[in-house]
Amino acid sequence: MQAGRPTGPLVQGYEVIIGFETHTQLTTKSKIFSRASTAFGAEPNTQASAVDFALPGALPVMNKGAVQRAIEFGLAVNAHIAESSVFARKNYFYPDLPKGYQISQFEIPVVQGGSVEFFLGEEKKSVRLVRAHLEEDAGKSLHEDFIGMSGIDLNRAGTPLLEIVTEPDMRSSAEAVAYAKELHKIVTWIGICDGNMQEGSFRCDANVSVRKPGAELGTRREIKNLNSFKFMQQAIDYEVRWQIEQLEDGHAIQQATVLFDPDTGETRAMRTKEDAADYRYFPDPDLPPLVIGRDWVEKTRAEMTELPRVMAARFVATYGLPEYDAGQLTQSKAVASYFEAVVAASREYKLASNWISGELSRRFNLIGEPFGDSLVTPLQLAALVNRIGDGTISNNAGRQVFEGLALGEQLSGDAQKQVDAIIEAKGLKQMSDTGELEKIIDDVLAANAKNVEEVKAGNTKAMNALVGQAMKATKGKANPAQVNELLKKKLG
Repeated sequence: MQAGRPTGPLVQGYEVIIGFETHTQLTTKSKIFSRASTAFGAEPNTQASAVDFALPGALPVMNKGAVQRAIEFGLAVNAHIAESSVFARKNYFYPDLPKGYQISQFEIPVVQGGSVEFFLGEEKKSVRLVRAHLEEDAGKSLHEDFIGMSGIDLNRAGTPLLEIVTEPDMRSSAEAVAYAKELHKIVTWIGICDGNMQEGSFRCDANVSVRKPGAELGTRREIKNLNSFKFMQQAIDYEVRWQIEQLEDGHAIQQATVLFDPDTGETRAMRTKEDAADYRYFPDPDLPPLVIGRDWVEKTRAEMTELPRVMAARFVATYGLPEYDAGQLTQSKAVASYFEAVVAASREYKLASNWISGELSRRFNLIGEPFGDSLVTPLQLAALVNRIGDGTISNNAGRQVFEGLALGEQLSGDAQKQVDAIIEAKGLKQMSDTGELEKIIDDVLAANAKNVEEVKAGNTKAMNALVGQAMKATKGKANPAQVNELLKKKLG
């Protein structure tokens, strides 16, 4: 791996260097080299064939669906799809690996290069990819402590994986988590992985090292099998602190594979980290080179769903949204579809974006429901932002209307009639009588002579106080922008 670009905050005078290896389980119904099922949750060893058990004479046969999904990922990240790639045997000995080797790709992977772009806050970031290669998963060791025995379940053995490897471009745990979330979004958006981290469908390994700015890359330790974004950030933060403490105490970092214990919040060494030479890679004699014609790649490109980055660019171009807003709206297909349904019935694009990313998302997070199961329909939200946009109600009053819609109040007639009925029932209309508003502002100015003098002396906080008094006098029904304008006019 290359050193990457030295960006990001220093931690106690050290630069943090992070690279990722992510195992994404592909959504094929059968395994990568056999016809056995990949369904999750079956009884142990009921979904393993002769190939998975590594019985003598059983030969692997490539699953075309796995290759198709690898091509789709390569196109999604603007990578090169190799016309010819090679499978290799990765040799190591572990109870859940019946062959004594894993079929993977080494020197010539199917997907080469590419990048993943995402936002860290409102800052745009990009992480370069080294490769994405196809391989088979291993089985699983089951430890039954209460009877003092261990067993092997080979249901998972042979499940197709696409291992996605980055350059060490990330400089903080927050950046690493933002990258992992974006990668998760991409693979689930295009449908090559279900993204279920609890079931092991999306497993991340973080390679973490630290160095003084400008120095050579430090020795890395690999944190294995991070299966939640929360634990990912905790594990990296702990590992960074531990490595810095070791170096400050004069100890050398030993390359190792470590596990994160969420109960203690600490990482612990599992084994000395191997290098590629330790695995004695060599081409698998049972599998010929994987040849992918350009026509297959171009057919896949033509049939792929609109990618989130492409959709985000369209939202910027079509609706005039900031890049950050467009990125938030394309976090999932459900959110993007909801937004498009709203703007089909309203021209208040920015308002719609703000409400979907704000109040609507907050409500879904609060009740823990999927975004698509909305209590407020796109047409209702469109009607609501229309009334905010035309000045009928304020943004604050809009929250009361939103709550009324969510609770099922006044739901007769079409969406616009429903919104208007709630506005009327709650008395939320903004004041439209300029003469009445001017009289209220005159009274506010007369009652707050000190603030008036401070405004004239250039105190902007005093102006905010006058606006607040005017809004209070109108019980929140005045248009704040109109109040501001009238105050400025009267104060010269």
